[in-house]
Amino acid sequence: MKRILYPSFFIMLCLGLVSCVHGQETREISKENTPKASISKTLKENEHLPVSERIDLYLTLKREKPDAYNFENEDELTMYGYGLLWNNQPEEATAIFKLIVSQFPNSSNPYDSLGEGYLALGNTDLALENYQKSLALNPNNFNAEDQIEHIKFPNKKILTPAEKFSKVYTIQEYKDDLDELGNKLLTIHPNALKFITKDAFWEAIEKQKQSLTPQTTYADFYWMCNQIIANVNCSHTSTGGFFEEWQMMPQDKVFPLHINWINNKLYVIDNTGNNSKVSLGDEIITINGRDVFPLVQEIFNYIPSQGHIETYKKYTFNTWATAMIPYHLKFPNEYTITLKGTASPITLNPVPKAQLTFNEPFTRPCPEMLCLEYPSEKTAIITISSFNYYPWNNLEVFTNFIDTSFKDIEAKGVSNLIIDVRYNGGGSAESSIHLLKYLINKPFVYFIDPENPNAAQTYKPIASGFKGQLYFLIDGQGNSTTGHFMAMVKEHKLGTIIGEELGSNQLCTGGQTVCRLSRTKIQYYVANTTSQVKVTTGDDSRGIFPDYEVSQPIEAILNNTDTVKEFALNIIQKNLK
Repeated sequence: MKRILYPSFFIMLCLGLVSCVHGQETREISKENTPKASISKTLKENEHLPVSERIDLYLTLKREKPDAYNFENEDELTMYGYGLLWNNQPEEATAIFKLIVSQFPNSSNPYDSLGEGYLALGNTDLALENYQKSLALNPNNFNAEDQIEHIKFPNKKILTPAEKFSKVYTIQEYKDDLDELGNKLLTIHPNALKFITKDAFWEAIEKQKQSLTPQTTYADFYWMCNQIIANVNCSHTSTGGFFEEWQMMPQDKVFPLHINWINNKLYVIDNTGNNSKVSLGDEIITINGRDVFPLVQEIFNYIPSQGHIETYKKYTFNTWATAMIPYHLKFPNEYTITLKGTASPITLNPVPKAQLTFNEPFTRPCPEMLCLEYPSEKTAIITISSFNYYPWNNLEVFTNFIDTSFKDIEAKGVSNLIIDVRYNGGGSAESSIHLLKYLINKPFVYFIDPENPNAAQTYKPIASGFKGQLYFLIDGQGNSTTGHFMAMVKEHKLGTIIGEELGSNQLCTGGQTVCRLSRTKIQYYVANTTSQVKVTTGDDSRGIFPDYEVSQPIEAILNNTDTVKEFALNIIQKNLK
């Protein structure tokens, strides 16, 4: 499995329904069309047993209860094995990978996993053998291809993205890779042409071809690929959230101010290194002579989002602006800005060491992913910053938190409950469904299959569900499963929604196929499955809209004030009078 290490907050933003991936295709594992039990959860519950006995348990259950467990789900079992590997248990992980190979002998992924297991154990001969088997079954498995090359030629130097930053390929190599990118997107993505016509899609690729020159660098081309991928309008399809683009960019090219796009204006929120020239809260009017509004709108065209949801693009830009501005301006040697109310341009000092920061518009009183607090006697707030809890890993952490929280809320006689899903990048359907069982007071259907609507599973509410007034806080970073959750909230009229347009909706294209361009070796990720929750209304191109639109102004960000939560608490206070 090819692993890419991202900051944990980045994972929270981007993971959503995307499963962890090999160097080839994986499938969404959170979709619950049948009530079969999770075999990996069963194995995890028996980790007190030696791994050999867990494997015996698997084989016994498959023989005696073949229809009771999801034995056909290769991916979930694979993630169980990787959980062991990442927990520094390579012997146990390798044993599980051997089991997967025995159960799915014609699939490429298990051999790739087993190769990684043997590498972790230091057995390069068996690692090579399994990587070769994986590559034979799937010639597009570039991870196996790379590992074979590394094992055979351990001293061969492979250029890092930073070393390739200024590298120039031939125009024909770039063109061939653009064609490959376009064809892969249309072949793999189930909704590639939902928000763009086929003609417009290929016209955009042709326009990028026409812009190529003998001086076009690897970095320039990377930025071009972002624009082509963004045309699919899918938040699960990208080059990896701009993390690699940031890493490979020279420090002296970084835009030297941390800025936020707020209500169509650009503000300084961190002036480190330029505090003698720029103040916090200053509004920037131009950058290198370019008016900021059209400049930011152009950059938005390179940011993937679900449909045409600009709030999601805004948060992505605010996170990566110090790199996106240089890419779009072709890496100028210096940056000049003009501020509102001033006429003379200001030349900014470069920062000696740029840091990547994920700027929050406020500091949460509870920094954990899951939190319960009581701002007043009859009011509670449940913060859910992630649904990233899966049956094969840690779903019980989420279900235990929800169960104990609602038990405590009932015991305290709470009549007003705020559920805060801001910053929630998504996760498993199981998490969302478990929470909804406490909120919807009648049986409900979650996922639907348009081709077989009668096959949908019905979920029963929990008898001790919440009976008071509900309020939901949302923002543009709410992605993937958060869109499913809030679409169900909207459909069932569960409560008052406060914030800004959510970054996702009832339709989620998830799963992933990991691809790599043949010439430049740029890696990218393409969604390969579609999940849709049962709602009667909703625009697939837009996010879930709030009942009260409230966002953080620049003053609130600088003063660390949570305007959205304060608005909700004020509504509750007025209703109590």
